[in-house]
Amino acid sequence: MSRRCAITGKGVLTGNNVSHAHNKTRRRFLPNLQTTMLYSETLARGVRVNLTARAIRTIEHKGGVDAFLRGTAVSKLPRELRRMKRDLEKAAAVA
Repeated sequence: MSRRCAITGKGVLTGNNVSHAHNKTRRRFLPNLQTTMLYSETLARGVRVNLTARAIRTIEHKGGVDAFLRGTAVSKLPRELRRMKRDLEKAAAVA
């Protein structure tokens, strides 16, 4: 499992710890990843993805995962969410 957000693409950065004596040692800056279940109200099912806290806030700001998927291009979504978006569009066509 990679330490990368499925939506924003944020990953691990590297840098230095710098002491008072200006000694430098390498360190890693890890993203704030959360394993999250995105639940679609329309499809009545969910999908589990690794998202940063920022991506979770963005999805909530857009009005939930259904609204987020409707307004996002397919090319910007990971495989799991592309499948969910396709199913969401099929359900909208039927209704």
